[in-house]
Amino acid sequence: MVNKVEDITSSKQLEALVDTIYVIGGKWKMPIIFAICTGAHRRFREIERNVTGITSRMLSLELKDMEMNKLITRTVYPDTPVRIEYEVTDYCKTLIPLIQAMIDWGMLHRQKIREN
Repeated sequence: MVNKVEDITSSKQLEALVDTIYVIGGKWKMPIIFAICTGAHRRFREIERNVTGITSRMLSLELKDMEMNKLITRTVYPDTPVRIEYEVTDYCKTLIPLIQAMIDWGMLHRQKIREN
């Protein structure tokens, strides 16, 4: 049972953190978002080539999950052959400051580890 306002706030904050980790967590989501955001890496094979080590199956699963969570849109063009492109949503772009903070922290961490 919650007895204090601080406990309610901290519980809601933890819940929000868990939700965030669920949506963007894992090995591949952030690299995929980064690949789509940084240029012309919008077609499946372009994303796959840009995200080192990811398999086609894993990329397909991650893209479906990201589309379900409204982070990307999938557009099918009726060309021959069919062309499919992925694009980050405006909602996904709200993650850019978080991604930049993670990049900054990762560079600082790598430097810190190398010092020891």
